[in-house]
Amino acid sequence: MAQPQDNLPPVPQAWIRLLPEFARSRLAGRSGLVKIAGNIGWQVGDNLLRMGIGLLLGIWVARYLGPEQFGLLSYALAFVALFAPLAMLGLDDIVVRNLVRDPGAKPAILGTSFLLRLAGGVVSTLATVVVIAWLRPDDRQSLWLVAIIAAGTLFQAFHTIELWFNAQLQARYPVLARNGAFLLCALGKIALILVGAPLVAFAWISLAEAILGAAGLVIVYRARGHRLGAWTGRLRMATALLKDCWPLLFSCVIIAVYLRIDQVMLGEMAGSQAVGVYSVAVRLAEVWLFVSAAVYWSVLPGLVQARAVSEALFYERLQKYYNLMALSAYAIAIPTTLLADWLVITLFGTAYREAGPMLAVLIWANLFLYLESARSAFFNVMNWYRIHLLTVVLGAGLNVLLNLYLIPRYGGLGAVVASCIAYWFAVHGSCLLYRPLHKTGWMLTRAIFYPKVW
Repeated sequence: MAQPQDNLPPVPQAWIRLLPEFARSRLAGRSGLVKIAGNIGWQVGDNLLRMGIGLLLGIWVARYLGPEQFGLLSYALAFVALFAPLAMLGLDDIVVRNLVRDPGAKPAILGTSFLLRLAGGVVSTLATVVVIAWLRPDDRQSLWLVAIIAAGTLFQAFHTIELWFNAQLQARYPVLARNGAFLLCALGKIALILVGAPLVAFAWISLAEAILGAAGLVIVYRARGHRLGAWTGRLRMATALLKDCWPLLFSCVIIAVYLRIDQVMLGEMAGSQAVGVYSVAVRLAEVWLFVSAAVYWSVLPGLVQARAVSEALFYERLQKYYNLMALSAYAIAIPTTLLADWLVITLFGTAYREAGPMLAVLIWANLFLYLESARSAFFNVMNWYRIHLLTVVLGAGLNVLLNLYLIPRYGGLGAVVASCIAYWFAVHGSCLLYRPLHKTGWMLTRAIFYPKVW
């Protein structure tokens, strides 16, 4: 029987020779840092591929469908995203943390997490379909789009496999699995455009990608010598995981609300065409969010270990993490603001011209989304999930109130302004109001105004 290969000697990091001299000198003799950097490289490479191909396909799909139908598809995707956290259960951070702390409990941790997420997927799918049927009882097209896309959340349970690889800093394996599914479905979307397929066909492609991605993760997991059959479900562990994760679950639900409620509210208050135009600005802004996600999963295990060594080392690394996220956001936001109108018209055409000013403003929301990613790592290590929940609840509530006021007056641009203000308050402003988070707030302030990395 094949044995797990996670303890084999690491693959030589030949990519280090491609780095500039100053970077090579900093990595020399630091195997842990090299592993983190390599892991980030795989995550970034994965997302660059997805960003490039996904953006090109998104442009093609948006031009093919037009603002009205593209708005319907974007509305359906946003609506499903509101309920998707119920399938994930907020377990990602907790499972990775527990695997780092106790790798010997891997079969029970992964098996219990899988069963919990499978149950969550069923609840998520049913809730999504019931609510859209209640909200739009006479709109069969929206119901079908949402139901088909929502079915993909059932397969999110298999992403438990990815958490094991993240805990081992072996991102290359889930990257290969995800990219196989992504590329096959990208070809499928091209075929749909060429044959003049209807809107609902693009929803079926979304479901196919979820299924193929799950199958790919199973394949790479087994190829590394692991067996899903070794997983075990433990009732006591399930209770402990749910006890730990419920604040994160609610946080994820609330985060989904203030990330996606703008498109849903815009669709209800201004129509599908407004959603289509607004979604172009969102797509061009969010295409860069892969940076924070890639860094997060590579830095989190190191932060857990640093906290075990000393508070000083932990906060030193955390400040550098905040600084890196702020600097990355600035590097993207400044040129995007200057080129926003040109980018929108060149890529999507004059039918989406109004998305230019929206993009110029919305891109700055990434600064706070990047810092939120880093701050969530801090909350995870500190086990301050309830405080995290409170901050995102306040941000989501503010976003809904601002949308109610601004969308009827300013349309999509009002939704953009509402999002930026709400993101800032949830991430930074709330820290300055609550005494236990004052230190975090000042660390974030330092990152915003003086993001020194080295």
